[in-house]
Amino acid sequence: MSTILIIADHSRGALSVATRKAVRCAADFCADAVDILVLAEDGADVAAQAARLAGVRRVRHVDHPAHAHPMAATAAPHILAALEDGGYSHVLGTNTSFGKDVMPRVAALLGVAMLTDLMHVHGRYQFDRPTYAGNAVDTVVAPEDRVLVATVRAASFEPAAENGAAAIENFAVAAELPGHTRFVRAEEHDSERPDLGTAARVVTGGRGVGSEQNFGVIYDLADRIGAAVGASRAAVDAGYVPNDMQVGQTGKIIAPELYICFGISGAIQHLAGIKDAGTIVAVNKDADAPIFEIADYGLVGDLFEVIPALKRALS
Repeated sequence: MSTILIIADHSRGALSVATRKAVRCAADFCADAVDILVLAEDGADVAAQAARLAGVRRVRHVDHPAHAHPMAATAAPHILAALEDGGYSHVLGTNTSFGKDVMPRVAALLGVAMLTDLMHVHGRYQFDRPTYAGNAVDTVVAPEDRVLVATVRAASFEPAAENGAAAIENFAVAAELPGHTRFVRAEEHDSERPDLGTAARVVTGGRGVGSEQNFGVIYDLADRIGAAVGASRAAVDAGYVPNDMQVGQTGKIIAPELYICFGISGAIQHLAGIKDAGTIVAVNKDADAPIFEIADYGLVGDLFEVIPALKRALS
């Protein structure tokens, strides 16, 4: 029997889109059942959202003060207790900062290796994952005699539909939590723009933008078309924007329907983060920039002339 437990990623009472995509990925396993585990101080609302996802049999929520702020050290013991109670064969997490933090601890407690960045399911124990910054794809066969621990690459899957009606239960856990880890503070950059990780439209800028002040033209265009804003690592390292806006191998892996980039040359690390985008539009003064090799539409030009022209056309 094959049963899957998905660890919910949520923030401020809202279930993440990445969790919906993990549920869609789980459907490809053709498992006997898919459950979701919600860890929160009060997880009733998040559990209700998870219960609406198609293909989910049951949502279990562990309500505990330690989960008021997500921390891997306190989440992992409760996840292990849920795995043992439910007899699950697979446990999936999102390939977000939370998932990449907590899932290795779960694997360590189970004494198993883990699969990261799962992007395609061939069978219950055979998968594809990217390697070499996405320039190659490994097909991995996992052992069937132990629990499989994996994170799901959100950019490779569509979100699960929200027409389900799963059972919800409050799961009481007696697992002992470590006392050596405590929450100090969270530093977040609030924005009214769409979330970069899940937005359908994304506008990004690179070193060619020139300065933090000049990035205002990128923000303005993004706001005109209702897009999220991102940046290359070069722009982040130069201090133009905060590092949570970085797109690429060491930043966010995204798959928007429309991706427009200005002043980005197209280093291999950046291309790894946008390879699953629907339509890629690139503007760069250098006609030999690597970004043009993968762009659906490319324009050789000065972004400070192109963006005003685009805004006039949009008006």
